[in-house]
Amino acid sequence: MPREASPSVPTPRLRADAPSPGAPRGAGLWSTLRDAVRGGEHDFTSGSIDRAIVLLAIPMVMEMLMESLFAVVDVFWVSRLGADAVAAVGLTESLLAVVYAVGMGLSVAASATVARRIGEGRPEEAAAMAGQVIALGALVSLPISAAGALLAPRLLAAMGATERVIATGAPFAAIMLLGNATILLLFVINAVFRGAGNAALSMRVLWLSNALNMALGPCFIFGLGPFPELGVAGAAVATTLGRGTGAALGLALLVRGGGRVKLRARHLVPDPRALATLLRLWASGALQAIIGTASWIGMVRIIAPFGSAALAGYTIGMRIIAFAILPAWGLGNAAATMVGQNLGAGRPERAEAAVYRAGLWNTVVLGVVGAVFLVAAGPIVGAFTGDAEVLGFGTQTLRVVACGFLFYGFGIVFTQAFNGAGDTWTPTMLNFACFWLWEIPLGWALARALGLGPLGVFIAIAVAFSTCALAGGLLFRRGAWKRRLV
Repeated sequence: MPREASPSVPTPRLRADAPSPGAPRGAGLWSTLRDAVRGGEHDFTSGSIDRAIVLLAIPMVMEMLMESLFAVVDVFWVSRLGADAVAAVGLTESLLAVVYAVGMGLSVAASATVARRIGEGRPEEAAAMAGQVIALGALVSLPISAAGALLAPRLLAAMGATERVIATGAPFAAIMLLGNATILLLFVINAVFRGAGNAALSMRVLWLSNALNMALGPCFIFGLGPFPELGVAGAAVATTLGRGTGAALGLALLVRGGGRVKLRARHLVPDPRALATLLRLWASGALQAIIGTASWIGMVRIIAPFGSAALAGYTIGMRIIAFAILPAWGLGNAAATMVGQNLGAGRPERAEAAVYRAGLWNTVVLGVVGAVFLVAAGPIVGAFTGDAEVLGFGTQTLRVVACGFLFYGFGIVFTQAFNGAGDTWTPTMLNFACFWLWEIPLGWALARALGLGPLGVFIAIAVAFSTCALAGGLLFRRGAWKRRLV
């Protein structure tokens, strides 16, 4: 558990619209949006909280949209090769869920420690923490690469792949697992940029990565021009090259000193104290991601016996929801950076105000999205399926889960605020209690014991996420997160 520091000296509560020192009053929204995309160094420990949140959230939302495109682009081109190729991509993505969980844990550790050091006015220490977490990510990737090189066919078989899928997809799985370092380094480097308050740099890194992936994908899959025809393995080559180039650009920007963090070779030398802090944050952050991911598997297991139409409708509905709430995660990440930097600057009241402000914005955004889902769920799901039964279940998923959107806005922000403060165990335990001890049993009871069928699962999801938001708010108000040391 993170150690607790002595209580900070209270600072005056800041108005969310307080102007920045030296900045013109009433800076226009267009100017703020332009600055958010352009990037640059900004002081997030003073001035307008609203402006600070927008400067951070806009590039973070765009970054998440870029990350989501990797899997979409791969499936788009690979689908031309047949069902076995698509199945291979899907099964490999399931294997990579472990890599993503590791990457999320590392990114939580990187963002929290770098944000705190920047807020404290210690950029050299921020660079040292960045170097340690980058080295840790590279080290962790080695055994995963070895497993991919030696065990790719066996891993696919363990996931239930048929012989045809294994024959088609083993090269794809091997390349993706061998190149897992590119995934981890992208997670870590972009988290360093976010923690330093320069989210626009991480956005640009993913722009480059996705542009290369989209351009190279069809070339390597179908053998266009001088490129070899690699089939489904070509998608893995394109994705790995895209991510690798993005990671290389990110490292170059850090070495050059982009985003307040200037990386040097000495920062990569192992530091036991720094590594102990990072390992603690990483372990709980990764566990947090694993608990959340595994809970979805539990809900799928409950709904699967009700038939393919129910499962397909649920899958379509949840994919739409996951994409629609990306802006909410961007605002949550913005709150995490604000919390980390302002705690480092000794301004816990400003950190708290930023969280409530981001939560309010999130509630407005998700409230609008939820209203759209309630009114237009049918046409939205209809764009993905023409099957009437699947359409019915998908529509029901959207409408029921959307009923909790007003809670989700604050829930996401509270979770990321705890992470930004370095209090990673609180959201981890919240996830475990709300999703494993509450959502899964409730879903089973409503669907099976009370006979509600798939509707019971949808209700359980809405209730569990709303419960998590309320519990998170109560714990946030206690304020123990203000005294965490990282």
